[in-house]
Amino acid sequence: MFPTSSASASVVFLTSCIFFPLPIVFGFSIPPPSLVSSRSHVSSRLYSDSEWAKELEKAGGFTEDLTRGSFEREMKMKGLFDRSSDPNDPAVRKRSANAALLSWLEEEGEVYLSELSDWATAPHPLAVSTETVDETTNESTGRGLLARRRVNEGDELLTIPMRMCMTIGAARRVFGGEIVPEGMNEYLAIALLMIRENFVLKNTKSEWAAYMGVLPAVKEVNPTFTWTDEDLTFLEGSPVVAATKSMQAKLRREYDTLLGDQNTGLIHRYPNMFPEEHYTFDNWIWAFTMLFSRAIRLRNLKEGEALAMVPYADLINHSPFSGAYVDGRESGSWLFKDGQEEVILYADRGYRKMEQVYISYGPKSNADLLLLYGFALERNPFNSVDVTVSIATTLNDLLLVEKREYLKKVGREQTVDFPCYADRYPTEMLEYLRLMQMTPEDTRGKPLAAFDYTRTISAANEQAVLASIIEAVRNQLSLYPTTEEQDAALIQDKSLFQCFNYNQRMAVRHRRNEKRLLKRTVAALEKQLKNRGLDVNDLERAGGNTAGKVLEGDERRFGIKQRTALEERLEA
Repeated sequence: MFPTSSASASVVFLTSCIFFPLPIVFGFSIPPPSLVSSRSHVSSRLYSDSEWAKELEKAGGFTEDLTRGSFEREMKMKGLFDRSSDPNDPAVRKRSANAALLSWLEEEGEVYLSELSDWATAPHPLAVSTETVDETTNESTGRGLLARRRVNEGDELLTIPMRMCMTIGAARRVFGGEIVPEGMNEYLAIALLMIRENFVLKNTKSEWAAYMGVLPAVKEVNPTFTWTDEDLTFLEGSPVVAATKSMQAKLRREYDTLLGDQNTGLIHRYPNMFPEEHYTFDNWIWAFTMLFSRAIRLRNLKEGEALAMVPYADLINHSPFSGAYVDGRESGSWLFKDGQEEVILYADRGYRKMEQVYISYGPKSNADLLLLYGFALERNPFNSVDVTVSIATTLNDLLLVEKREYLKKVGREQTVDFPCYADRYPTEMLEYLRLMQMTPEDTRGKPLAAFDYTRTISAANEQAVLASIIEAVRNQLSLYPTTEEQDAALIQDKSLFQCFNYNQRMAVRHRRNEKRLLKRTVAALEKQLKNRGLDVNDLERAGGNTAGKVLEGDERRFGIKQRTALEERLEA
């Protein structure tokens, strides 16, 4: 599953060895009553798609080509179809793998993927693209799914039976309850199953062989926890580096504990079931690369929620502007349920024919996307950069001990990372720093717990809070060895920039965008200091007043009103 920064990623090649559903006006093969009554020669039989096209044209309706293979022909005419038949061509191998996946879903899962309508069944609305490209960066975004006819908002796009998915339940059926007990981490269980199916059974005896055939190699995904140390140096200064190192260490610990331990590891205890030559750390990394970038959390299942690798659905690329999410439901009609479950996706908006269809992987920052999915977006409304703030340990803070005790009581650490956005920061960060900036002039002997940190404590306290955020952001900016302007110049030098590998190009774009975001955060904070009248000296402290302080413009901007003494006493 790969990204796009908007809904305009272009399609390069399409699968040629599968049949594509056609853009058809009606979802059934039975002609509408108006056609039956006006044309007696068709009233007693079903229509083929070509006959539908003729009848619709006569009726003044939709006149697009509705015969088998029309989507493929149109793509060839537009020059967007790879005509190669060389079996060594990667595009040909991808098309063959795509065809095998669709055949498996149709035969084993009874998933209707035909380009033609059937009795009470509309043509399947999606087609597999073997290669898509992000138009903003011109980088490959891997496979994707396209609308092969016009799609309306709310249309059902796909359904996949749960029995076709890889879940902890499937892993338990294969390995047994002793190896996959109740309460085992879902990622670990599915990772064991994926290594078995893809490496031990070698795609021949596996019931998921067709699905394994479309899963990419690690180098096609490239999450940062698989990068080389040389590539990671291009992210120097970014919080992603620390997150990457932490992830690498965690994956190694989990592997050593579950599989590699010489006494308790599964390789040692069950060598026939977990052969050492296949359950390697490299294959473990491959499994988690697939899980982090493709697994879907299904929330509306009968027994709560479950993590699942969902064939076909995981080919859909991400857009932060999409409101569509893959989820589960009980299968059957609205009237009769069969007790089984399936994965479902509805269109969150209308799509034109040949437009790429997207879902959302969630409101993730570029750091999250780069760490787990191997890409970052140029336009991401959820992008943020983590900034570290900590309690000051200066000896002249007379409230230091009380602050530490208060943090412990409310379950907060003394050093905390908060996400900063281009023009905002979380309220939790403000609350934390308001506590950190408290002085005896604010408390006047009252306990810290008596104050409401969701509100401004005093003008001087709020000034110190905003100034400390600016200091923390500038400190983060100082960690980068290059400036935003230097990164931008490097990107603009296209011949030089293309000399870097994919990871390095992605890293340069990411660090440039982080610096841009942080500089905008500083500008927004400085503007706020001025607009709220906090850009002057000798501002007043709370003086023991726990009612809070409404600053200049706060009531208009934030809807905050000054509490009265009576309100303060009633809430006490």
